[in-house]
Amino acid sequence: MIPGGGVDRLRPLGYDAPVLTNVPELRVTARNASVHSANKIHDDEVARRFGFRGGLVPGVTVYAYMTRPLVVALGAAWIERGHAAVRFVKPIYEGETVTLRTSPAADGALEVRVLNPAGEPSALLTAGLAAADERVVVADYPRRDLPGDRPPATREVLESLDVLGSPELCWDEAAAAATRERFDDADLLYRGPAAWLHPAVLLDLGNRALDQNVRLGPWIHTASEVRHLGPARLGDRLIARGRVARLYEKKGNELVELDLLVTAGEARPVARLRHTAIYRLREA
Repeated sequence: MIPGGGVDRLRPLGYDAPVLTNVPELRVTARNASVHSANKIHDDEVARRFGFRGGLVPGVTVYAYMTRPLVVALGAAWIERGHAAVRFVKPIYEGETVTLRTSPAADGALEVRVLNPAGEPSALLTAGLAAADERVVVADYPRRDLPGDRPPATREVLESLDVLGSPELCWDEAAAAATRERFDDADLLYRGPAAWLHPAVLLDLGNRALDQNVRLGPWIHTASEVRHLGPARLGDRLIARGRVARLYEKKGNELVELDLLVTAGEARPVARLRHTAIYRLREA
């Protein structure tokens, strides 16, 4: 029983798992665990050069917070075969208490909004359970070694990358423990010998598919669309394969969109991912 929650449920078209629609608001104190990362947009001094109040809490971390009400509402079925689309629209800073508000959306989906202390939306997410299995041809996403010497992240370089190098992650007990600590998420789904892969790790692999292929300055993850294709468990070796799908400019910033497939080992699909980032920021 969810404290304060109801029993109102709806069913997505073509899927027989129930969805809890009356999910209580959650409040989370945001934490920037990437202060010392290579991406200096999470550093206070550097972020201020680009017009921010301080280092940004990573989008992957914000997404991890947003998965909490989804797991409450949809359970492990969402991690196994759900979908989500998230946009990060305003920065969140270290120590801010944010509110996660969940409401029903169209076609049996749910909407999660992250509100900053001023009540403004900082991130918007729509998610639900897939109506049918999605067939993916793994051969369409060839694997390639990561470059030994990363070229600079320019439009010309990104246009030339027909296949990206493939970052890998061994999902073992150490990785699971580090993820729980990083995202402050102690849900039982992510603990023990049968621990599920935390869904935010998929977006983190999207970031690695960018920053391990090209040499970046300060950069910002802006949006992701993910379709879960099957569970990953302890002992799986995750591989992110993909390509550059789109390059464009918006408000003086240069953006890249990646088309990625995450597999467990060489052949078992775990998720498809559309991952968007500003790879070259306009200075304030």
